[in-house]
Amino acid sequence: MATPRTARAPKAAAKVEGRLLVTQVRSAIGTKPKHRGTLRALGLGRIGQSNDLPDRPEIRGMIARVPHLVTVSEEQTA
Repeated sequence: MATPRTARAPKAAAKVEGRLLVTQVRSAIGTKPKHRGTLRALGLGRIGQSNDLPDRPEIRGMIARVPHLVTVSEEQTA
């Protein structure tokens, strides 16, 4: 016996999200493998390289693992 379909709730309005500009400022040589992997996940690989990322808890957590290797500047988008 098939179950009746329920009406879906309308999607919430797009939440305004800030952006983070993450720049690698120190070398990953000599750091732990997890730190190097975190840098790669952030889209960084060389000193001076930057990546514009959404300001989400997952990204903030990755940045918290490698604060000694990166700098972060916040950008607000409308």
